[in-house]
Amino acid sequence: MTETTTRTHNGIERGWVIGGAVAALVFGVVGLLATDAALLGIAMIFGVALMIVGLSRLIIAFAGGAPTRERWFSGILGGIVLIAAVLCLSNPWDSLVALGLVIGLGWVADGVASIASATGGFRAAPRWLPVVAGIVSIVGGVIVMIFPVTGLATFVLVASILLIVIGVSMLFLLPKRH
Repeated sequence: MTETTTRTHNGIERGWVIGGAVAALVFGVVGLLATDAALLGIAMIFGVALMIVGLSRLIIAFAGGAPTRERWFSGILGGIVLIAAVLCLSNPWDSLVALGLVIGLGWVADGVASIASATGGFRAAPRWLPVVAGIVSIVGGVIVMIFPVTGLATFVLVASILLIVIGVSMLFLLPKRH
């Protein structure tokens, strides 16, 4: 590799690192200073994602190629998901409650599965470790289900702090100029 290629590659790499660091810092600060706006953004992204999934299911249902039973199922599911998308986009704060409940339910289910794995034949860790992890997951899931929006706001705050730490770390670890 020539010296010019090395300088260009290093300059491009530095630019990407600086860009990533600035993006992390901006999103981190916005999340800390405007948690409600960040939550609203999450709710809107959630609604748009549901809309995309619902529309894709409807397209699959009407495009043909799949057996009739699968097309009907895809169409019905697409319609339900599309209705959920409209509800999420029309009232984003309620969709945050639903999202928090789904996350909490997922944690509870994961905790139950973790505890159940402790009684199984596979041993990758001491038996008590998946039991403790399962209990923590169940307790965390129940708390998030009881306080779904507060749980999501806590996620945003923790993620914002992590983004700021990551952004600053990226700037400290910039490749040297040659």
